[in-house]
Amino acid sequence: MNTGSSKIFLITGVSSGLGKAFAQAAISAGHRVVGTVRDEQARAAFEAMDALRAKAVILDVSHFDAVEPTLREALQAIGEVDVLVNNAGYGHEGTLEESPLAEMQRQFDVNVFGAVAVIKAVLPGMRKRRSGHIINVTSMAGMVTFPGIAYYSGSKFALEGISEALAKELKGFGIKVTAFAPGSFRTDWAGRSMVRSSHSIADYDAVFNPVRRARQSKSGKQAGDPAKAAQALLHIVAQENPPTHLVLGKDALKLVREKISKLSEEINAWEAVSLSTDFE
Repeated sequence: MNTGSSKIFLITGVSSGLGKAFAQAAISAGHRVVGTVRDEQARAAFEAMDALRAKAVILDVSHFDAVEPTLREALQAIGEVDVLVNNAGYGHEGTLEESPLAEMQRQFDVNVFGAVAVIKAVLPGMRKRRSGHIINVTSMAGMVTFPGIAYYSGSKFALEGISEALAKELKGFGIKVTAFAPGSFRTDWAGRSMVRSSHSIADYDAVFNPVRRARQSKSGKQAGDPAKAAQALLHIVAQENPPTHLVLGKDALKLVREKISKLSEEINAWEAVSLSTDFE
């Protein structure tokens, strides 16, 4: 990494939500931030934050072939990435049966394949220097599930697994990997940023409608503070031995602990069947 305290951050999706909060905190702490945005208006707005420390790159991470050359060109005059924060992503709501398969493909293109494409663009430089930190923003929905977000949960479970395996691959190179799993934070995730498939199968009303109503009613009133999540990110980046998985928020902590407890109980209850499948 840079020899001084100032680092170069690459943060995807800095126009709003957690990505914007991450970028603001990093810039305020004296770091330089290269942030990806989707259009010229967002580029100008981001660079207006700090003329010296904020640089925006127009990039859709799901345009895989464009990721590496676009980032290489943007970083030529700045330097190598010390900290990558894969934040770009969005939510999809809808029961699996009612949601078109194309929506699942788009969800994975952005939330999973886009994140991996960005990692692959910066990883050779990190490996050569034997330093770096990759932060993949997942979700508590990558550890626990809820009805009506099967596609989203699937994408975040995938990114959790990729992060954990990647951490083991890179441990010998001095490169750290952390999967950030936020709970409900006060962002646009459940509002304008969410794609919603239509609901028409009455059989799902009882399980799905209350969840959808609760999510919509809580939008903009979530307990999680993006600015505090950003401070947690800076704290983790400064650690010599950061966690591979970090849960953020009281709601996420409670639900993940409950999930682990129930999973352990289920494994124990079916242990005899698990042990019955090996050769004698």
